[in-house]
Amino acid sequence: MAGPMDGIKVVEIGVWVAGPSAAGILCDWGAEVVKIEPPEGDPFRGLFAGFGDATTTPPPFELDNRGKRSVTLDLRSDEGIAIAKRLVAQADVFVSNMRPGGIARMGLDYESLRADNPRLIYAQISGYGLDGPDQDRASFDVGAFWSRAGIAAALTAPGADLPLQRGGMGDHNTGSQAAGAVAAALFQRERSGEGQLVTASLVRTGAYTIGWDLNTALRTGEMPQPITRDTFPNPLILSYQVKDGRWIWLLMLQGDRHWPDFCRAVEHEEWMEDERFAGLLERAMNAAALIAEIEAVLAERNVEEWAEVFDRENVWWAPVQSFAEVIADPVLEQSGAWVDVPLAEETVKMVATPVDFHGTPWAPSAGAPELGQNTEEVLLELGYEWEQIAELKDRAVIP
Repeated sequence: MAGPMDGIKVVEIGVWVAGPSAAGILCDWGAEVVKIEPPEGDPFRGLFAGFGDATTTPPPFELDNRGKRSVTLDLRSDEGIAIAKRLVAQADVFVSNMRPGGIARMGLDYESLRADNPRLIYAQISGYGLDGPDQDRASFDVGAFWSRAGIAAALTAPGADLPLQRGGMGDHNTGSQAAGAVAAALFQRERSGEGQLVTASLVRTGAYTIGWDLNTALRTGEMPQPITRDTFPNPLILSYQVKDGRWIWLLMLQGDRHWPDFCRAVEHEEWMEDERFAGLLERAMNAAALIAEIEAVLAERNVEEWAEVFDRENVWWAPVQSFAEVIADPVLEQSGAWVDVPLAEETVKMVATPVDFHGTPWAPSAGAPELGQNTEEVLLELGYEWEQIAELKDRAVIP
């Protein structure tokens, strides 16, 4: 396999998104990932089943599981646990987002596994961390990352409905953090020869995501409040609707630096002489009035017209794009946002994981495996004979 993780062996016992996405990133980077699944499979496989489609592999599942090998084991049996332990004993990395208590009851906790493999990097992803009363509380990222860490409330204007999170937002952030932690731990292992436990949680990732606000609260005792659009203190870093009904976002965080260029671009240089808009503080105090003025001006032209003007006049901005526009955007294409994934009979385009290595480039090796697709193959690699595999089937340890 290609990539900087070529030669690294990973075992994953994960469900839904946070754990599988961490292992999925490592797989994209070249690691060999064995995904251990229960007989009924990772429940993520059945994402569409409740909507009447039980046959199609969900594209979100494909994103987080492409290139892996699937082994089906009944981890309720002693033999299933024993096979899992044999796999981990030969691995460099173990990744799980199962609840810590459940993992411990199976004897697959860090202390148990490191006894047979002291070089193991053990990545435990959880909702609320490994310490405290909620370590085993069930939580998707909507609960720990979006709700409890304060993100939903921070994005909600007074009196408005809470915004809805898109699927996997917190999981992918946390999975990316965990993949980076694994890479750092592997680097440290090269120095020390010893593995270690690395942890990441959805709630902590959520707190870091809105760290500006929370660090302000910690340092000053002042609680940042959600801001409505018409009271936003810097109208030059705000969204506006233009003539064709689409939206753009102005990006002039350094308001005083950009204010003259913006006034000239929109052909309202008299604003520079208006005492209400003289500086950052004055514009913040009169934000509603300035926002109304800018809204009226920007509604006179469409996106393409403003794009030409803003780019010429050094006004920083970005289009607010729909999914269709994102997919068609040549900048996304050129940035490497999509990757071609080889399947059995075709090559398909998918979302790329977000990091490239320009000395050891990665490339996906395959699509997501079918449930249990590689069980016999992996058992043979572990040294099992066909007769033993047949016995495991008879006892329903494997399908």
